[in-house]
Amino acid sequence: MSPSSESPAAGAAPVLVDTRNRPLRDLRVSVTDRCNFRCTYCMPKEVFGKDFQFLEREALLSFGEIHRLVRIFRDHGVEKIRLTGGEPLVRRKIETLIEMLAYHDDLDLTLTTNASLLPQKAQALKDAGLKRITVSLDALDDAIFRRMNDVDFPVGKVLAGIEAADRAGLNPIKVNMVVKRGVNDHEVLPMARFFRGSGHILRFIEFMDVGSTNGWDMANVVSSRELVERIHAEFPIAPVDPNYRGEVAERWRYLDGRGEVGFISSVTQAFCKDCTRARLSAEGRLFTCLFATEGTDLRSLLRADADDAEVSAAITRVWRARTDRYSEIRTAETAKMRKVEMSYIGG
Repeated sequence: MSPSSESPAAGAAPVLVDTRNRPLRDLRVSVTDRCNFRCTYCMPKEVFGKDFQFLEREALLSFGEIHRLVRIFRDHGVEKIRLTGGEPLVRRKIETLIEMLAYHDDLDLTLTTNASLLPQKAQALKDAGLKRITVSLDALDDAIFRRMNDVDFPVGKVLAGIEAADRAGLNPIKVNMVVKRGVNDHEVLPMARFFRGSGHILRFIEFMDVGSTNGWDMANVVSSRELVERIHAEFPIAPVDPNYRGEVAERWRYLDGRGEVGFISSVTQAFCKDCTRARLSAEGRLFTCLFATEGTDLRSLLRADADDAEVSAAITRVWRARTDRYSEIRTAETAKMRKVEMSYIGG
């Protein structure tokens, strides 16, 4: 099939909006539920230990199934694909999937990684067609970082991965730091000093009540407002307009022109009203919110030989019925609800 016959202009399904008039623009695709880290706020070792039952290989969506779903989502207006996990780079031959998805050159194809495997994979990812990359890094202090990833992985190897991605041209690189009070919040300014002027975009993420295993407590949250004040006191910053509707991070620029920082504030400053993101789990369940309690099985449709129109109709039904606004209505009680784990559907 030629690229032109697959384009939205050629009889594609209508762009979808949900019950709050939010369009479907972003799809986050988890390619595995496995990870080589055991970060305490995501996959704590006491839950995800050596006896934990991860998905069997045959349960995972194949690359062909992922590509097919991405094509259908694209016809509904999706413009950005982010590959996540678990840790996406532990999925064997991930470059093959990237090459398949990069065929649609109008898609913004990105990936989020812990960077542990980036030194050896960055150039291959770029060559396959990956456009940009986001790296998770929660501290520069090696002892703190090792404690947080809980597998004794050194921070130097993550920095080497960032350097490899930079050399390969996976720019601009975004660096995400989850900030937890009393654990790594004293690393905020060292991180800002290190990445300021580097060309990379550091983003601070409030510790979120995702899933039910990370021991979330509001007392551990350092608000974005507090983080802005801390950074502004040393490096004056000013807000910048978002790049597009539904952008997750609030953008701020250094007044001396040495780059920008971002703040992701889903705990203290809900951005549900502009959320355009859907999430696909590694075994093909569609979730319409990071804080969802259940998803819709698309894999069974694919493996029952449903045609594209049937799969498209299922996606349409789910999105048009979407009412999610968890961060706007969060209470002490909703925060205790048993939600899907972040390691299962990505961040």
